[in-house]
Order: sequence, then C-alpha cells, then structure tokens
Amino acid sequence: MLYRKIFFRRLVSAAALFTLCAAAATVPLSAQQNPVSGEIRIDRRHTVLPQLGSKGEALQKVSLADNEDPIVRQRADEILPEEKVGILIYQMRNRSIVNVDTEMVRQGPYPFSELHGEGRGSGIVLTKDGVILTNFHVIDGADSVTITLFNGEAYAAALIGKDPNTDVALLKINAPEKDLFPVEFGDSSRILVGQVVYAIGNPFGIDRTLTRGIVSNLNRTIDSPKQHRQIKGVIQIDAAINPGNSGGALFDSRGRMIGMNTAIASPVGQNSGVGFATPVNTISRIANILLAEGKVERGDIGIVQVTEVDGGLIPALIDNDGPADRAGLRGWKLAMVVSNQRGVRIQSVRRIPPKGGVDMIVGVNGQPIHSGEEFISLVEEHQPGEEVVLNIIREGKQRELPVVLGQPDEEEK
Repeated sequence: MLYRKIFFRRLVSAAALFTLCAAAATVPLSAQQNPVSGEIRIDRRHTVLPQLGSKGEALQKVSLADNEDPIVRQRADEILPEEKVGILIYQMRNRSIVNVDTEMVRQGPYPFSELHGEGRGSGIVLTKDGVILTNFHVIDGADSVTITLFNGEAYAAALIGKDPNTDVALLKINAPEKDLFPVEFGDSSRILVGQVVYAIGNPFGIDRTLTRGIVSNLNRTIDSPKQHRQIKGVIQIDAAINPGNSGGALFDSRGRMIGMNTAIASPVGQNSGVGFATPVNTISRIANILLAEGKVERGDIGIVQVTEVDGGLIPALIDNDGPADRAGLRGWKLAMVVSNQRGVRIQSVRRIPPKGGVDMIVGVNGQPIHSGEEFISLVEEHQPGEEVVLNIIREGKQRELPVVLGQPDEEEK
C-alpha cells in the first residue's frame, strides 16, 4: 500500500526453500495421521481452551531458594531481583512453546519430479489434549506439518481451523498429556505502554529462545496474510524477534500469555526493535470460534485504526467509501496529494482530517467501549449485511450512527 513506508516481515524461517526431489506421495494437512499415535481426532465439543484473565503469580515474591531446579537453588543468592522474573518465566513457560516444521510439495519442471520446500516457525500449547496455536502464515500452503515438543518428540499435526484475516491457525496433535504444558491467558485489554514483556520462540530454528523488552505502543495495524485486509489492535514491542519467532508467545511479568508474536517492521527481514504481536483477547475469541466451527465469518466496519483517548476512541484512519465512511463517520482518511517541487510533479498519499472535526466513538449498540480490542470484538460479533449502531460524540453532542457492515474480503477502496 502506498502510504506504508516500512516493510512488515512475517517471521517464518527458511520458508519456500525448494529443492528438486523425486515424486513422492504426501498426506494432506487436514487429514494427516500420526505414524506413532494413529489417527488424529478432534473433539470440538469437549476441548476447552484457556480462559482469559488468569491472575497469574506475583513472581517477584517467589523464592528461588525453593526452586525445583537445583542449579537455580545453588545460585539463588547470586541472582539480582530484576533477573529473577525472567528466569522464572522461562522455567514456567518454555515447555509450552513448540517447533512448527512445514513441508510443501509442488510440481517440478520435469515429468515425475517434485519441488520440496520447507519452513519453520513456532507454536503454543493450548490444551492437554494437544491443541496447538500458531500463525496462519506459518502453515499457509503446507502439505504436511510436524510439531516438535520441548523433549524432542515429534508429531504430525492436523488442521482444526484457520483465520487468515487475523493470522491465526489451530492444529491438533496426538501426544501424551504429561508432555503438554498449556499456557495461561492474561487480558491484553489491560496492557500498558512501557510494561515489561517476554517473548519465547524459535528464531532461525533455535528452539525456545527467550528475549525481553517492553510494550512500545498499542492498537497498531499491520497487513494480514489475507490480501487487502489488516490486523487491528496489534501490540507493538521492542523485544528481539526474528524469522522463526512467528507463532511464539508473548508473556507479561506474571507469566501470562498476552499475545502471539507475528511480524516485525524491517527493511532487511531481521530484528529492528519494532515487533508486533496479536493480542491474546483477539486470539481467544478467534480460537474458540475455530474450535467450534472451523472457520470465522465476520462483518467489516471499514475502520482501519483507532486511537484510545479519555472517554472513547478516535477513528485515526477509515477506509475511503467503506461502511463507516458511507454512514457518515468523521475520521481521518487517506488522499492522494499532488504538489509541485521545483517544476517536478510529486504525488504522495497523506492522512487528511475530516471537515467539521473528528468523531469520538464511545459505544457500540449502546454498550460502552474503552479500548480498541473491545470495539473490534463487539463489531465482529455481527455478520456482513447486519447493522450496528455506533454511539458517538460529535461537536460535543451524543449521536447514534447506524452502519451496515460490509464483506471482510472487499478490496480497500
């Protein structure tokens, strides 16, 4: 898109490195069998994903002298207070992170030949019965997926469901419960800029790597694997993440998962200190739908980005001629601006404020909202063609603005 000056890089390691091989049969991802554990069965009714808002544990108060790791116990007196949390988070959560290895097979240039490609990313254990979370782009186009646990045991994976719009995919493996360590979900609507976070993933295939940083900003928008779509409400972080980190977990200082590491902004495809994670509240909502239905249907309101202010949300960017724009919402839009510099005609895309001032969104269908995530969640409960009412403040007065939701796969105008 013209107005994007940075490059969003998906964090899949060695994707699409194709080598020419003799023809061989492959098993479709959606119908794989585990050669060790037999056919993979998905119990959509009784599988329960982690609940949002786990209280976690105040790790600053945990004594290292009683730690289960003898090495940590021996060195407890040498560990500084600011180091303790990172050590405990890694001990608690590193076994929840898995390697996701993909294989792609394409027709080769010669008769009876095939091109084989490989990719590698990260994944997160969600349940004791083997539900694994990862990014959609990690497994996109794969003919087979293998999940490797912390102990080196590998299992074939079956696809439960995928949502390219939010870059979320759910997989299922048959592995012993004793080898599966599910994460706990926090509440990403309570995150603050400046909060310390910890990322665990498999950069460049180096498994279960821990990095630390802070939340740099909130409610960012990044490109979705789905063409012409964007992921909204994203967490920006400065913790080092690199190719292979996609699908790994972002934790707060209590060891609660608050996001899934998804992309970086970088012209070279490696860590630049600007990373992005899909918030756990979005993941929880989408994952529960995928578990129940296998796919997600949603309406699109045509608001690309919002800014949280005291009392509500400011539409920082809306789609030209999108549903919100057609309904009359006042927000910033993109426009082509032509200027003349020393006789040279220059075209550029700029954000243009609305005439009469910008609206403030304070609710959806009468329900007050305080964050971008709350807004997205309330809107996406509705199907394309349904009407939602935005409660707004315009020029100091409260108003109701009906908006008919559009199709999520419409091209941006």
